[in-house]
Amino acid sequence: MGELVDAINAAVAAGERQVILIDGGSGSGKTELAAVLAPAIGAELVRLDDIYPGWDGLEAASQMVPGIIDANRWRRWDWVAGEPAEWHDLDPHRPLVIEGCGSLSRANRALATFGIWVELDEPTRKARALARDGDAYAPHWDRWAAQERAFFERERPDRLADDIRAD
Repeated sequence: MGELVDAINAAVAAGERQVILIDGGSGSGKTELAAVLAPAIGAELVRLDDIYPGWDGLEAASQMVPGIIDANRWRRWDWVAGEPAEWHDLDPHRPLVIEGCGSLSRANRALATFGIWVELDEPTRKARALARDGDAYAPHWDRWAAQERAFFERERPDRLADDIRAD
């Protein structure tokens, strides 16, 4: 983790706010990486899992990232009610880590100081995701995976990344 923190710090100009985007397929290890990285650099953490507007919302959440960075706030999606919920304010003086599938698009990368792609093969990712979320995710895996593939093919986040992590 020390080398990654050093690389992130080296990529930021003096006085510039650190904005780190962590992307990868479902089950790749993004969440675990973000949970360790954010406190290591004193950052606030926004998880796109809290923002996706439902199972077809990868693209919508990706497009919300610039607003999160610019406005220093985000709105949680209530998965049970199927509607937007409360707002969360961010401290513009603290580093920011945004983690989730769809975070590292070309447009979003232009607003960030550092991008990370987390790489893992699909069978292992699927096994991890279903073990983690079980019956809640199983009926939606194919639908979500199709959105991930479309995003990956269009945006190529692995090529936008400053660092690639293989979990």
